[in-house]
Amino acid sequence: MSIIDFEENPIIAAVRSYEDFRCALSSNVSTIFLLSCDLLSIDRYTKEAHEAEKKLFVHIDFLDGISKDAAGVSYLATKNIDGIISTRSNVIKCASDRGITTVQRFFMVDSRSVDTALDSLRSSHPDMIEVMPAIAYKTITKIKNRTSLPIIAGGLIEEKNEIFSAFNAGASGVSTAAKNMWNI
Repeated sequence: MSIIDFEENPIIAAVRSYEDFRCALSSNVSTIFLLSCDLLSIDRYTKEAHEAEKKLFVHIDFLDGISKDAAGVSYLATKNIDGIISTRSNVIKCASDRGITTVQRFFMVDSRSVDTALDSLRSSHPDMIEVMPAIAYKTITKIKNRTSLPIIAGGLIEEKNEIFSAFNAGASGVSTAAKNMWNI
């Protein structure tokens, strides 16, 4: 079962700045993907997200000041975050082993990307996957037909119809940096 309640609100705010984070806190989203941060700020982001009753997932690959290995994951486990995002199978596996909710991000660049992603899932065991770009609808459908994991469509979502197309392709949720989409 996913920690993200996609039925309550399938839109996820993807934020890269503190200003965008503050906007996400006052939006209708219930989950925030923090895509840029440093280790010294993580406590503040977590505290503010939880005070606003939002779940916070930290993209460890873009977290400055922390190693992307078992020690870094272990440290993040002490920070009260709700989950991590990473493209790295070893980081996802390590976080899963420590009971941290995980989102593994995959970039679909060609037809082999689907098979590569499915091979990675066999070893990393994430809780959810994020397929990028979100507008790769045929890829979302192919992956959905071969795994029961919730799929989050992320990247390049700018219009409402793109959100619905992602859902129609089988996505459970959509992450977007487009603030005008956060209150749909």
